[in-house]
Amino acid sequence: MTSHAWLLLGAFLAVLLLSARPLGQYIAHVMEGRFRSGRPVENFLYRLCGVKADEEMNGLRYALALILFNGLGVLAVYALQRLQAVLPLNPQQMAAVTPDSAFNTAISFVTNTNWQGYGGESTMGYLVQMLGLTVQNFLSAATGIVVVIALIRGIARHSTATIGNAWVDLTRATLYLLLPLSVVMAVVLVGQGVIQNFDAYRDVATLEVTHYDAPKLDAAGLPLKDANDAPITEPAETNTQTLAMGPVASQEAIKLLGTNGGGFFNANSAHPYENPTPLANFIEMLAIFLIPAALCVTFGRLVGDERQGWAVLAAMTLMFVAMAWSAMTFEQQGNPGLAALGVDQGVSASQPGGNMEGKETRFGIADSALFATVTTAASCGAVNAMHDSFTPLGGLVPLANMQLGEVVFGGVGTGLYGMLVFAILAVFIAGLMIGRTPEYLGKKIEAYEMKMSSIAILVTPLLVLLGTAVAVMTEAGRAGIANPGAHGFSEILYALTSAANNNGSAFAGLSANTPFYNVLLAVAMWFGRFGVIVPVLAMAGSLAAKKRIPASAGSMPTHGPLFVTLLIGTVLLVGLLNYVPALALGPVIEHLLLWMAA
Repeated sequence: MTSHAWLLLGAFLAVLLLSARPLGQYIAHVMEGRFRSGRPVENFLYRLCGVKADEEMNGLRYALALILFNGLGVLAVYALQRLQAVLPLNPQQMAAVTPDSAFNTAISFVTNTNWQGYGGESTMGYLVQMLGLTVQNFLSAATGIVVVIALIRGIARHSTATIGNAWVDLTRATLYLLLPLSVVMAVVLVGQGVIQNFDAYRDVATLEVTHYDAPKLDAAGLPLKDANDAPITEPAETNTQTLAMGPVASQEAIKLLGTNGGGFFNANSAHPYENPTPLANFIEMLAIFLIPAALCVTFGRLVGDERQGWAVLAAMTLMFVAMAWSAMTFEQQGNPGLAALGVDQGVSASQPGGNMEGKETRFGIADSALFATVTTAASCGAVNAMHDSFTPLGGLVPLANMQLGEVVFGGVGTGLYGMLVFAILAVFIAGLMIGRTPEYLGKKIEAYEMKMSSIAILVTPLLVLLGTAVAVMTEAGRAGIANPGAHGFSEILYALTSAANNNGSAFAGLSANTPFYNVLLAVAMWFGRFGVIVPVLAMAGSLAAKKRIPASAGSMPTHGPLFVTLLIGTVLLVGLLNYVPALALGPVIEHLLLWMAA
């Protein structure tokens, strides 16, 4: 790693950890209902929606409420896309989105995945971007937050049948946390140069004339074809370029703070209108991790022992540093195939060195590799570089981040409740090793909790590996592969990993906007989201009903270095071990072939 890479990583972690405590304390304050100044607005919303704020729910009712709420969100986003052609705020007259793409996109944004098989600026009008996609960015993020709050309540409470009110929790998470943070973030981004308007797309004059081959048209304006049914082209040139406009900053803010990831533009956070400067790039990376890190502090506050939250945060941070170092190092080493041709890939005053393919020159290798690590360690999916162009081992890092269950900070709420599931598994393993009934924060971990933990941990590997197998075994799945061999397999594995773990990033060499992949990935996204949420909420209800056991001499401390080590080991062994054979067939083989060819 270069000195710039070390400085960037150190500054990023310092600002993140300094911000985590005050925000975490604020989230605890909000979710405990102690934010009095906003109570009139909150109560008005409850009356408007017919919510009984003082009536709490058990785990089953809480889960059913969230499934119903998000199911209605799928229908709303689907309808907006299908009716787009007749809706207002569509200055470019975008046509209705096709049924399979609309189905995929609706599930994608509702599940906080934000996988996009389309180009945003050429597919979605402003109303759909705002009322459909941006609204779901808020609501899907709020869903993740309330699930982890419910699980924390299950751990903190004892001898009770309820874990809170889903409607109240959703309202507070959105009204007091996501909305104000997003307003501040949007203003900061506008100050950096991110656009925010409702203008029609603009045609501007370019500095140079662009020469290209245009299809030759007949008198009726239809393209001419030769005897082989191939289009006939003729030389053409232009000195204009169309620049897409739109309300970008408002969507960008919640896209990052809510670890959503859907880009207003097809180029996502590599586009200068979404991510214009190195400072904006730093702020956007910080925004992705801000709430996930703060929720660890919230966890410690709500269970009455801040050390518990810092232990989980320490485990996340150590794994993140290892992944970030690996990605930066692998990308800085460059391509051995180019080195064999005598190409100098070293760092100097005139060049960044390493593998610059697919990266923005305004960011360079360190900023791009760190962004890739951040966005896949969290369930964000925003990208400022082409992950498909990373070196094999460099591309392995974001793939492995997702396959860990995205618990290395993870998404808003999802990362922490995923890590707490691993913590419960870790104390169970420790209990087996010392021959006593495992317990976590005074709650006995018994057969029911282990069944729910097992389901939550295994559902995503099952979806990823079965989905990948179906894709490579069927003609429709193989038809989307542009790169044969190991890299093509990696592209499919990455797509299913991204979908089932609700990330949304892609290697992008895979042609996935087809009925086959739109349906397959939508199924993976839905069950990858709620196949974890339902057992987590079931576990929350079970833990809330248990009595709290006082700590004894035989109780394992869950706030020290030993537990942090055990937790990291559990995540690595249980989370990643399922994928080792698949990784061997993809990135590992690709790396060996690259060096053999050199």
